[in-house]
Amino acid sequence: MVKKKECIAMLLAGGQGSRLRLLTEKTAKPAVTFGGKYKIIDFPLSNCINSGIDTVGVLTQYQPLMLNEYIGNGKPWDLDRFFGGITVLPPYQASKHADWYKGTANAIYQNLHFINRYSPDYILVLSGDHIYKMDYHAMLDFHKKAGADCTIAVIDVPLEEASRFGIMSADGEGKIYKFEEKPMNPSSTKASMGVYAFTAEKLIKYLEADEKDPQSENDFGKNIIPAMLEGGERLYAYPFTGYWKDVGTIQSLWDSNMDLLGDKPKFDINDRSWRINSRNYAAPPHYMGPNAIVINSIITEGCEIYGRVENSVLSSGVRVESGAAVYDSVVMNDVTVGRNSKVYYSVIDSDTIIGGNSAVGKPRENSGGITLIGGSLVIPPNSAIPDNVNVDREYINVNLKAGRA
Repeated sequence: MVKKKECIAMLLAGGQGSRLRLLTEKTAKPAVTFGGKYKIIDFPLSNCINSGIDTVGVLTQYQPLMLNEYIGNGKPWDLDRFFGGITVLPPYQASKHADWYKGTANAIYQNLHFINRYSPDYILVLSGDHIYKMDYHAMLDFHKKAGADCTIAVIDVPLEEASRFGIMSADGEGKIYKFEEKPMNPSSTKASMGVYAFTAEKLIKYLEADEKDPQSENDFGKNIIPAMLEGGERLYAYPFTGYWKDVGTIQSLWDSNMDLLGDKPKFDINDRSWRINSRNYAAPPHYMGPNAIVINSIITEGCEIYGRVENSVLSSGVRVESGAAVYDSVVMNDVTVGRNSKVYYSVIDSDTIIGGNSAVGKPRENSGGITLIGGSLVIPPNSAIPDNVNVDREYINVNLKAGRA
């Protein structure tokens, strides 16, 4: 018989991340590289262990191979426990049926057997695709003191952006009296962060009822939260004032990487009081050539810089050759920027080679948008790639080999 846990976390990590386009063609969104040496999923996992939550179910679905391999036994996050620890929970075939996860609520419902193993009093439901540092234990204390059935972490957003989120209206004590999912005319600026604390008994009750409703979309924001509010349950908004970013688009991914830079970064990834752990394979120290120039950038282990890098984030193994320059860009693992090539305002996926004497993108101040280069590509020498395009193998075959960039 498994012993009891007061609180466990269920981490939703099965999303396709279609708005990240080429970056998620072969991997789940939570496994996308961030900040040079991290994956997006490192942040909620690190939040869990820093908050004293040592039992985490990770629900995977879309392109799970890289994510499953990365998580492994959970040791990098101190989640390799004999009792609890980390468990990857993909969809599976039961005795009577086999179902993909139909929505966020259905994903949790299909894993009630995992939850019941630990008989928790409280359940955290987390998203695997946000960049932030948060003490879940403090949120759980708030939940207990309020006598809440559900507590939703909220962050104030500008009114003009509120229609992109689930919006809460709450009284002076934080009790929610109105919830709107992506409203056209929001009545509040308290946006859901996709971080929920539930009293386990209540959550299970509403998940089971939701599963019986053939009209439900099986989603927390669209179904579970409105049903609890309508049912007269005690829902509270937990205010969060730290850094939080939903990196669901190429622009937001680029923005959040840039937020790591500077003497006073918006998001301090080196905060020793709240360490962000990751599974990093050993790499040699980075090397700066005799003529290298690096300004306001993150250069990860294994990089070789012989040219210029400015206002950029480079992951492990990137090589910037002599005469080459990288500006305002996010460059992922093992990319080579060839001799005398220039890269401006771009995101470049792993294992790609930019041939010599090429130009990628335009300077940010003159650009119409970020240039996105897919992974495992070879850009021919002397190529010219404009701003605000997505470059995959088809693009290369049609535009570059034919000389029509």
